Amino acid sequence: MIEIRELVLWLDRLCRWGISLFFLVAAVPKLFNVTEFAAVIDAYGILPDPLLLPVAVVLPVMEIVLAVGLLLNRFSSKIGVAVLLLVFIAILSYAIWLGLDIDCGCFGPEDPESQAFHGLKTALIRDIAMLLPLAYSLWCHRYRFNYIPIQGDRGK
Repeated sequence: MIEIRELVLWLDRLCRWGISLFFLVAAVPKLFNVTEFAAVIDAYGILPDPLLLPVAVVLPVMEIVLAVGLLLNRFSSKIGVAVLLLVFIAILSYAIWLGLDIDCGCFGPEDPESQAFHGLKTALIRDIAMLLPLAYSLWCHRYRFNYIPIQGDRGK
């Protein structure tokens, strides 16, 4: 019979792997179209022109680093993803409030999702929804459900 602890661990892994896969799939197209992604960022009207290209490079790299950290179950990556999602939620909320009808830029400049669903509200709901499995993973980390004892260790 499967123990509750094992079930909790597997659910935590699935949550982390799902979010990690999402971030990897979102980051790679942005790296291949940096100038177009900078134009998508510019459409939000938040950053000055000199910062557009650096942010268009740093953001996907950060997403990849955080995704790998999630795969490795790093607490700092979980916090980093939470902060990034909260920033995305704030920016998307601001864009919706302004009434912008633009590509969310979530999956790069040629995002087919944004063409099909007119992306901002869908992206906002998706980002909020991603906080739930992330919160579960943080809870598991906090209560040490991911603790794997080493031989001779008494689980302190």
